[in-house]
Amino acid sequence: MKKILVAMSGGVDSAAACVLLKKKGYEVGGGTMLLRDGGEQELSDAREAAKQLNIPFHAFDLREAFYERVITPFMQVYQAGGTPNPCVVCNGAMKFGLFLEKALSLGYDGIATGHYARLVTENDRFLLKIAADRRKDQTYMLCMLSQFQLAHTLFPLGDVVSKDETRALAVEAGLDLAKKRDSQDICFVPDGDYMRYLTNHGVVPQEGNFISPDGKIYGAHRGMEAYTVGQRRGLGLAFGERVYVLGKQGTDVVLGQEENLFSKRVLVQDVNYIPFDQLQSPIRVQAKLRYTPRTADALLLPTENGCELQFDEPQRAVTSGQTAVFYDGDTVLGGGIIV
Repeated sequence: MKKILVAMSGGVDSAAACVLLKKKGYEVGGGTMLLRDGGEQELSDAREAAKQLNIPFHAFDLREAFYERVITPFMQVYQAGGTPNPCVVCNGAMKFGLFLEKALSLGYDGIATGHYARLVTENDRFLLKIAADRRKDQTYMLCMLSQFQLAHTLFPLGDVVSKDETRALAVEAGLDLAKKRDSQDICFVPDGDYMRYLTNHGVVPQEGNFISPDGKIYGAHRGMEAYTVGQRRGLGLAFGERVYVLGKQGTDVVLGQEENLFSKRVLVQDVNYIPFDQLQSPIRVQAKLRYTPRTADALLLPTENGCELQFDEPQRAVTSGQTAVFYDGDTVLGGGIIV
């Protein structure tokens, strides 16, 4: 691939990816997806960075598709009692989905992003590997990518050893956004108030009760969408001791002691494997059940509808709707949705 369209977010990472690719002799363009009302500033920052880098720039208004492919499933998972991971969905459907389609239609050979991850080829497969800077590694968010998507993607920051090096690239290129702060929140819920977002977009909170594991009713809650497994604060009731959300039964929210939050078996569906098409027999893996640097040892077994993780040590607050990702050392084996 020689002609690459970089997905520019208006931040320093994707701009630094452009700088690295230009240094390596690629023909580079920049592109930004307008995904929501209120995203105009990121679009403007990306456009200005592309101007400063003297590369072509493309803007794609994909707000309707983003609402359909990312926000609607986000709301549906909450209404079904889970806690979604919209960034994983967005990567597969939008950045490495529609954005890649746009790039190819414009005559680009593929795309690049500012993700911290590495790609290698082995036995005619594209393998996703942990970034050189393990603290910044983002392979967890990329676990659902297909072989076609990986074949048309570059991760220029995969071998960058620190965020300071990334910023230095932006400073060297004279980019105004070199010192721009990283965004930590989900882009369409920048204040972190998911419940307000849901209700503002037509979700009617499903009423029910707080109950004990054996069915004792503690009192009414404000809508089961407002609670997630492991939550302790914001329950709105005084119990005289620490209690945690253990799960949901219908629209009731189950509360109990922290020791009841731990599980060793986790069922996963909608699984995507990367080094192979299907898991044929049990294998040892290291797994993540949330976006964290830490993994835990487990046995991964194929099931009729996906796979099962059997952990060596119990895992805290396993949450349906979140993403489970499986590793073999620094290689991503795949991932799926926790059920």
